Amino acid sequence: MSSLVQSVDWLAIAPPAIAAVVGLVVLVADLFVAEARKPLLGWIAVAGLAAAALMLLPLLDADRSTFCLVGDTGVCSYTADRFTLVIQFLVLGGALLAALLSVTALKDSGKRLPEGEYWFLFLSSAAGAALLPASRDLATLVVALEVASLPAFALVGLRHGDRRSSEAALKFFLSSVTATAVSLLGISFVYAATGTLHLTRVAERIQHVDGQLQTLAQTGVVLTLVGFAFKTAAVPFHFWVPDTYVGAPLPVAAYLSVIGKAVGFSGLILVTVVALPSYADAWAPALAVLAALTMTVGNLGALRQRSTRAYSAVRLLAWSSVGQAGYLLVPIAAAGYSDDPERSIGSTLAYALMYGAVNLGAFAVAALVGRAHRLNRVADYRGLYAASPLTALLMGFFLLCLAGLPPGVIGLLAKVTVFAAAVDAGLGWLAVVMAVNVVIALVYYLRWTALLFRAPEGEAATHRLTAPLTAALALTGVLGIALSGAPQLVLRFTDTGLF
Repeated sequence: MSSLVQSVDWLAIAPPAIAAVVGLVVLVADLFVAEARKPLLGWIAVAGLAAAALMLLPLLDADRSTFCLVGDTGVCSYTADRFTLVIQFLVLGGALLAALLSVTALKDSGKRLPEGEYWFLFLSSAAGAALLPASRDLATLVVALEVASLPAFALVGLRHGDRRSSEAALKFFLSSVTATAVSLLGISFVYAATGTLHLTRVAERIQHVDGQLQTLAQTGVVLTLVGFAFKTAAVPFHFWVPDTYVGAPLPVAAYLSVIGKAVGFSGLILVTVVALPSYADAWAPALAVLAALTMTVGNLGALRQRSTRAYSAVRLLAWSSVGQAGYLLVPIAAAGYSDDPERSIGSTLAYALMYGAVNLGAFAVAALVGRAHRLNRVADYRGLYAASPLTALLMGFFLLCLAGLPPGVIGLLAKVTVFAAAVDAGLGWLAVVMAVNVVIALVYYLRWTALLFRAPEGEAATHRLTAPLTAALALTGVLGIALSGAPQLVLRFTDTGLF
């Protein structure tokens, strides 16, 4: 008789486990650390995230799996393959940069943000986000999704006495809970039809569902996809994004813009490409339409932002992130039409890595400008070059990367790979829609970039750099420039197997 006791591959689960353990350490330490030394908790969190990211290095050599079925070691709940490691690098690296921004934000908050609770929630969410891409059964997938999402609600509304923050948290909470409920209903239908939660077994069994359960399985597929569309902020499920980003502390908005998207898109990829490839004729057209709607609505929303409106810089970045989500959806839709879906998914990963680096850089500059201009309007960036030339050059570079213009070479090449994925899959109409949207996006990205180098109105503001902010700007700047100089570091994911 085979033993039911499993050995756990601790090395495979180390990255999310370290983030979770450090979160607990910070929560307990908060009880004993004097008020004057609370900033130490932030540096413990930064060190923990750096350690979690470094633990990805020993996993590069081979695929590792754990929590497998007894008697069938090929069916596991946790797998650390290339796809998992790329997303975990994006999640933990992005969380590390957002943590550096948070150290300064907590110092500037005047005790309105409780440090112990903030770092515990932040690390808990990062642990869930790192767990999700490794999940290979629907139950683990949902648990990881909620571990990533639930602390994020609290982070958005954590600022004491701020009505905007509370309203943003409520909108985020209601939309996300609705998404979870819809996803759970869909997953329960898929389980009822197939009798399994493991993604590879779902893929095998859902092709041979009895006629009586066919409608149940189809409904389950649709509901599951609708739930994940909420998580990715795809139109028409995007309504919470602008107000949530504006109401949240800026580092939390930066975290949601990158890590939140990584969570949603990795879950969507696992459900569609791994678990439901036989239903590609249903989900691929739906995702193609969602991609077209999302990029169009996002870019038009960003284009409509007035530069003198309060918080217009953060609001523009929020609408921009919706538009970028549309681009990220294109290769996933293309995977349903393609003979080589892994190549299409590689295009999404390449674009996500580019977007993560430069978008966090743009938020780092927004955090710096926000220290001098509390309303953080786009108009406040006028003459930034006169006050801080290097910061203005970095912001211009980040915006040009997002626009896909030189010298942001990595942004240009990432967009080309997405175009290629659409064209190769026969989605010419979607490539045309994307081309039109890239032109629309040029208007607001270039308008903001030009503003950086115009003569300031009145005396140029002084922008106070802190060590954590400097580190965040330096890391994102170096990463963006390095990827523009050696884009093959990212683009090679489009040419190799991922799963």
